[in-house]
Amino acid sequence: MQRTDTKRLTWLSLLIALLIIQTFVPGIGYIPIGPMQATIIHITVIIGAILFGPKDGAILGLSWGILRLIKAFIMPDVMSPVFMNPMISVLPRFLVGWLSGLIYVACKRKINPPLSQVMTGVIGSLINTVAVLGLIYVFEAESYAEILNIPTAALLATLGGVVATNGILEAIVSGVLTPIITTPLTKIIQKNKR
Repeated sequence: MQRTDTKRLTWLSLLIALLIIQTFVPGIGYIPIGPMQATIIHITVIIGAILFGPKDGAILGLSWGILRLIKAFIMPDVMSPVFMNPMISVLPRFLVGWLSGLIYVACKRKINPPLSQVMTGVIGSLINTVAVLGLIYVFEAESYAEILNIPTAALLATLGGVVATNGILEAIVSGVLTPIITTPLTKIIQKNKR
């Protein structure tokens, strides 16, 4: 039992180290597209949630959110004022990890693991997009509209457009990459349990 816990903690540490790299090395976890960023870092959290369950997914999501909050303060960019609010930088990322773990557990009861991984990747990505943009609208609408240089009245339509374009693209990428990465990692982890 202790050996299994040590291996699990080792894997979690590796994933958190990867989250640190993806957060602070430009262009790895967040790909700049004008004033916005395409996010791929959520795939790491989703994979961790699939491999280790909702609790560890929540730990990874929380870690990602805290890292994003720290980045807003120590590596400011045009979006930093928005992400200095923990309701936007931390809460959605926690939800991505926790809910992705729950979604995968529910899906794999009814469908095969690869398809469950695809669905978890897509839904987990959409949770991130919708939660972040929704909470931006609730807590930082004026700041975000100012960053985008649009009237606040046009923000809801703009956010909907981001979900329909950027959000859907991120979800497709997540749905494709999640099983490609998770399947071999699952085999490695199961082999090391013996």
